[in-house]
Amino acid sequence: QRQMCIRDRRYTIFVITENFIGILNRITIIFTRRGINIDALTASESRIPGVHRITIEVTVTEETVIQLVNQIEKIIDVIKAFHHEDTGVVYQELALYKIPVSRLDGGLEKIIRDHHAKIIAAEPDFVVLELTGHKEKTRELLEILKGYGILEFARSGRVAVAKRMLTIDSY
Repeated sequence: QRQMCIRDRRYTIFVITENFIGILNRITIIFTRRGINIDALTASESRIPGVHRITIEVTVTEETVIQLVNQIEKIIDVIKAFHHEDTGVVYQELALYKIPVSRLDGGLEKIIRDHHAKIIAAEPDFVVLELTGHKEKTRELLEILKGYGILEFARSGRVAVAKRMLTIDSY
């Protein structure tokens, strides 16, 4: 496992690829071989049929992220790969929290409102809350909800778009 370095920063790597079986494995093996942990990973279709977009969040040095992107681009089915620091992207994550319905009271409802979360499902035994935001925001609410007997927690990977005005078509 690679040790954290003082020069490490958080980067978002975008990979534009054709949708072929095994492509995600071929990309993640590059990180595994280098002993680099992926902080978050999201894969989805793009607006172009047959073209997918993989978003990878990683904390490394600038030299390392450049090497990763260059290595990813050597994969045959990859159309383009590029990276940005956090200031170069607009990003969000989605978090879901399952809370026992018995704990739902005025205090918890205030916490939900104050954090701009919303109830998206109500069952006889539990409610499910949804919060969209940065990891720090979703983690903060998680810590608070632990005091309410949280039953389950799930957070998506980063969903991001670059601030730079390049489109998939240009690749």
